[in-house]
Amino acid sequence: MAAPRNKLRVLFLCTGNSCRSQMAEGLCRKYVGDRIEAFSAGIETHGLNPLAVAVMAEIGIDISGHASKTLDDLSHERFDVVVTVCDHARETCPVFPGRARRVHRAFDDPPKLAAEAMDTEEALGHYRRVRDEIRAYILELPQVLDATGGASVQA
Repeated sequence: MAAPRNKLRVLFLCTGNSCRSQMAEGLCRKYVGDRIEAFSAGIETHGLNPLAVAVMAEIGIDISGHASKTLDDLSHERFDVVVTVCDHARETCPVFPGRARRVHRAFDDPPKLAAEAMDTEEALGHYRRVRDEIRAYILELPQVLDATGGASVQA
């Protein structure tokens, strides 16, 4: 009988751990959870965004129980990969102990886009677009990580 395969431990990091990194964690757990153990955090905490919760629920992923966390909240964890999902997180990303490699893939900030929306439905459209972009990235993530080996990359 084959030994169990270890999952990669991946941290998704953004500014406030309210939208993008939360969506990435939820999507990763649903679509590639057999290969990747997902976590999320922010440089600071902004609280879980209710519109992010709503658009994730539309596709059957419940992140309503998630809490906005900082890196300090996960200081006891070790990660194989840290994926920064916004430029601010990439610029302020601390050094991680061990061999954690960094991957950067910036996504638009849904609250910033939604601030110009005329109504809630238009705002939700921005969240849906970013969610779908993150989902496409998550579906490719195992191949991206396999292809890069130990290298840090900008995806």
